[in-house]
Amino acid sequence: MRWRIATDRTGLTLIELVVTMAILAVLAAAVLPMAEVTVKRSKEIELRRSLRIIRTAIDAYKADHDEAVRQKKIIAAVDETGYPESLEKLLEPTDWGGLFPYRKRYLRRIPKDPFDRYDEGWGLRSLEDDPDSTVWGGDNVYDVYSQSDGIALDGTPYSSW
Repeated sequence: MRWRIATDRTGLTLIELVVTMAILAVLAAAVLPMAEVTVKRSKEIELRRSLRIIRTAIDAYKADHDEAVRQKKIIAAVDETGYPESLEKLLEPTDWGGLFPYRKRYLRRIPKDPFDRYDEGWGLRSLEDDPDSTVWGGDNVYDVYSQSDGIALDGTPYSSW
């Protein structure tokens, strides 16, 4: 019986395996920060979109209120601003005294703040509040803002958007 020494072995050497792992580590180190920025950027886009949707609904509610008062479809109190009392008011169908042939709803649902980690909801400002106030007066909803303390990619705080 003769023993044969295999000279044409298949497989990877330790050096080849180490070089391959080093190349993969360098690629992963380059891709991971870009992926984090992409996730943050997509959340920022969603935040801008949500703020635009809510603010547009608030402005439409105010415009319809003013139009209903102008056409004498409803009677407004002297101290009434025409802004909704809460964000939930935008979800309810509103009649406006027959201004429209249907009851108008301004939002199907209130969009979520993508940076709201503690489920605090949106920060609210009433017409009487200061523009940068973080305390809601409670009379009406004139504006909304994110309660996140995070900083955007452009360096501005999310709460100032």
